[in-house]
Amino acid sequence: MRGRPTIYEDSNIIKKAQEVFWQKGYNATSLSDLQKATGAGAGSFYNTFKGGKKEVFQKAVQERRLAFTSFQNELSNSESPLELIKDFFRSIAKADQNEHLKGCIIANTVVEMTFIDEDLESSAVQILKEVEQMFIEVIKLEQLKGTIKTKTSPEILGKYLITFWCGLNTLRRMYPDENVLKDQIEMQLAVIS
Repeated sequence: MRGRPTIYEDSNIIKKAQEVFWQKGYNATSLSDLQKATGAGAGSFYNTFKGGKKEVFQKAVQERRLAFTSFQNELSNSESPLELIKDFFRSIAKADQNEHLKGCIIANTVVEMTFIDEDLESSAVQILKEVEQMFIEVIKLEQLKGTIKTKTSPEILGKYLITFWCGLNTLRRMYPDENVLKDQIEMQLAVIS
């Protein structure tokens, strides 16, 4: 006879927890918040996630890495990867107010975990560095093809796009307005034209 299923068998469990962390941050999220979002009791929760809240948070952050990996695959298969990156940034302006207020869970984690939890901060930083490297590779390729006029090094431009990303996630909280964000995004994207 099979025992009771663990909550982890539900493929959406991490996404449900991720949504709570995204809105409240790691420190402000309680076990009660996670149980309510996932429908799990304390025993079932700790049976599934022996590392408790930190383990769930790490899995939620890694879920975002999967999204970035998926985007990287799209870039690899695209005939216009630079346009795909630009379209990604442009799509931010069209998000709904709730998405604007959430910002980026990875950038949020870097800010929240500095001086608090080196492991969680380091994991988030690593993901941003992987995204930066993805930007660098696309920019190098586009410069070789002559589709980018700027002679600024790909490494500087890759860091610029990460700076833009992190800043945009603060700006969108200040001005959750499509027109304001659209103008700012286009101005910033002009750097990689």
